[in-house]
Amino acid sequence: MWIRITDISVKRVDANNLENLENPGNHMLLDLFQRETSTAFFVTKNKRVYFRYIETATGKTVPRRKWTEPMKTFAQRELEQIPLQKSVFRLTVVGWIFLLGALVLFGYLAYDGLVAAPERTEQHEKRRAELTQLHPGDIYLGRIEVYKEKGNPLGMQGEFGCFKVVSIDGDTYHLAKSIEMSKTARPIEQMNSSDFEEQTIEVKAKELSAYYKTFASEDGLTQISFREKKE
Repeated sequence: MWIRITDISVKRVDANNLENLENPGNHMLLDLFQRETSTAFFVTKNKRVYFRYIETATGKTVPRRKWTEPMKTFAQRELEQIPLQKSVFRLTVVGWIFLLGALVLFGYLAYDGLVAAPERTEQHEKRRAELTQLHPGDIYLGRIEVYKEKGNPLGMQGEFGCFKVVSIDGDTYHLAKSIEMSKTARPIEQMNSSDFEEQTIEVKAKELSAYYKTFASEDGLTQISFREKKE
């Protein structure tokens, strides 16, 4: 960001009566000024007033190390006679654009944090809660495992296919599997999701999450898991 410092004269006083040690014989004037700082975004001017001696012939500033005591006294006396100056701060066009943009951004962030985000969270939680529920007529892609002995994987028969929720009786789910099942997992589009066996399987839920559901029969010999719901 560029910065420009400009000295703005408040008052200039003839100082020809004072001796110029830098260049004897060269007349001087006392310049009392304020310092203005300009950037792309704002302009500011401090109320403090500075002073310096300038050679009228050359326009050069007399170094402070060359000031005599009369020069210091004269400058201080003139400074005390200057009315209290006002400080200035104003935004540039670019500054106003930047400020308005920042206000819009902070307003959006505040709205998003206080209003939109809680609404999205509420909607998300509501959607997750809906996905955990099963209803008669729902169809899911899943897997069924039938065991000969509870907890013993030997001899277990597994199949992939679609399952239909026929009815729900309390905590008991009556599920019907597709008449066409597969030994390997395939996308739901490639499975028969229209024709189901008349006999249903009675199971109870072990886990009902938004995206994964598992069930088991009363004797534990049949386990069914759902992966994807047919839309």
